[in-house]
Amino acid sequence: MYQKVGKVAYKADLSNIQKLDKHLKHPHLSFPSIHVAGTNGKGSTCHILASVLQEAGYKVGLYTSPHLRDFRERIKINGKPCEKQFVVDFISLNKDFFESNQLSFFEMTVGMAFQYFKERQVDIGIIEVGLGGRLDSTNIITPLISVITSIDKDHTAILGNTLPKIAMEKAGIIKPNVPVVVGERRSLLRSRFRESAQNINASYHQVNHKLKAPVSDLSAWYQKDNLRTAVTTLKLLDTLYAFNIDENHIKKGCNKVSINTSFYGRYTKLSTHPLVIADTAHNVAGVKALMKQINKEQFDKLYIVIGMVSDKDALKVIKLLPPTAYYILTQATVSRAMPVEVLSKYFEELNRSFEVINDVKTAKKVAIEKAQEGDAVIVTGSTFVVAEIF
Repeated sequence: MYQKVGKVAYKADLSNIQKLDKHLKHPHLSFPSIHVAGTNGKGSTCHILASVLQEAGYKVGLYTSPHLRDFRERIKINGKPCEKQFVVDFISLNKDFFESNQLSFFEMTVGMAFQYFKERQVDIGIIEVGLGGRLDSTNIITPLISVITSIDKDHTAILGNTLPKIAMEKAGIIKPNVPVVVGERRSLLRSRFRESAQNINASYHQVNHKLKAPVSDLSAWYQKDNLRTAVTTLKLLDTLYAFNIDENHIKKGCNKVSINTSFYGRYTKLSTHPLVIADTAHNVAGVKALMKQINKEQFDKLYIVIGMVSDKDALKVIKLLPPTAYYILTQATVSRAMPVEVLSKYFEELNRSFEVINDVKTAKKVAIEKAQEGDAVIVTGSTFVVAEIF
């Protein structure tokens, strides 16, 4: 599974998912959808969209990745994970097909989500791209609207090592005659998306980041761009497709994202004295955003519990972290986790104060014990580390 082992579980090819889709009798054709890609912000944007649509009275299927605690978090309807029995039955019914066609974890999961949404008769599906866009397993759908949030360097071994290359992979979700909403701020990348849209007669809609973002329970400053992107998409959905979404639905939905969709791990405050925050930031852009947000808080000393995965540029990430913080290095219980022995070498190189505690829960506990009432603790570095504290 990509979640556990990384790129070896990823197939940059649509042939298998197309075979599975045919085998399942094309379940994705049974519901309208919104397709969301981007390096950062796509998960938050999906959950905001789902929350507002739920407030508007729709039965909303939500497919996202990765999960925190339970695989079934990836496939939800109105915030509730799919039933265990559905997962068991789906695998049992299709086991021979999966094995004979050597389907990847991503491909099986996408097929499972689409089948679940079909059987449960959702009004709309919010579909998050797993990785990239052009060759992602979700890209067999023709959505009502395509959405691209923001672009940064991540998964460079698969998507390319320059922003324009990565942008073109994301632009692969843009479909002929399907409007696309773009949240990316940089003009060079926006122009790539605009050109891709114009080439296939897809109307291009740039998010206006000067607009005031709605109030939300997703309180981090970086969520404002995601909120604007979601609202732009929702208003377009209402205008073009007569979905009944009004300002009250938007206000309520943006304020109840976590409650409506069971969304956690993006600057989630676990306590206030000391301040304890869990955030799944794991790349340069994500950590920059996290540091900008934590600097808005009032605290004395900062403790950071951090563990990473082996395919990330750890040194670039660590250089963004404050040299005055005290670090507890840890390691999630997945094979992709960067060994603490490797991680510690980067911290030694940068002359940071740290200790090593392999177990994530123990690391968090020790950090909180060390912290005074006016201090702050952050648990971060990877989705897997954050998952182990919930």
